[in-house]
Amino acid sequence: MPNASTILLVDDEDSIQTLLTYPLERDGYRVVQARDGEEALRRFAEDKVDLVVLDVMLPRLDGLEVCKRLRNQSSVPIIMLTARGEELDKVLGLELGADDYITKPFSIREFRSRVRALLRRVATPHVGRERDEVIERGELRIDIPRRTVQIRGGTVQLTFIEFEMLTLLASSPGVVFSRRELLERLRGGSDYREPRTIDVHIRHLREKMERDPSDPELILTIRGAGYRLRPE
Repeated sequence: MPNASTILLVDDEDSIQTLLTYPLERDGYRVVQARDGEEALRRFAEDKVDLVVLDVMLPRLDGLEVCKRLRNQSSVPIIMLTARGEELDKVLGLELGADDYITKPFSIREFRSRVRALLRRVATPHVGRERDEVIERGELRIDIPRRTVQIRGGTVQLTFIEFEMLTLLASSPGVVFSRRELLERLRGGSDYREPRTIDVHIRHLREKMERDPSDPELILTIRGAGYRLRPE
């Protein structure tokens, strides 16, 4: 339920804090505020946080460093806030483990949609799954209740979106999912989003799971169509 979800909102501008806190609280979420990177890490350690909204430009520790440190200890969903045109920040945020990003200036409607989509995934995860609690595909084993993944007997640490994407692909081996379909299924919509961000998450999955990420055996690219998990 939304009223059970806590959002850590990290931005050093009072105007942004006010602008975003009001609609979030109106939607029933609890908002914890932080205005610099070090405070964000403290707040995260003190509270049970379900989602982090994190500005890139922060005093003391910037948002990219905060994202990196959070990702080293947690798979909590992270939405990065980036300035218009700062393509490097978007790419770096995804490289460091952010699940989504939104570019300033943005509409409150768009912002609320992004937040709801990720929190809905947290509340009702495992897209594409029916009743299986454990998915086994050859050397791949996904334990859904425990959110653990093993490949060739070794445990792999995945972010929230990576786990959901892998579970979706593994639930329908051989089925090709386009980038836009993956956005729709994983994030509740593809509006305002760049489908190529899916490529970053896929590359991270391959780096963590494939013997040779440059020549994947498990997660295959279907040129001009999308991605699929190799059927057994």
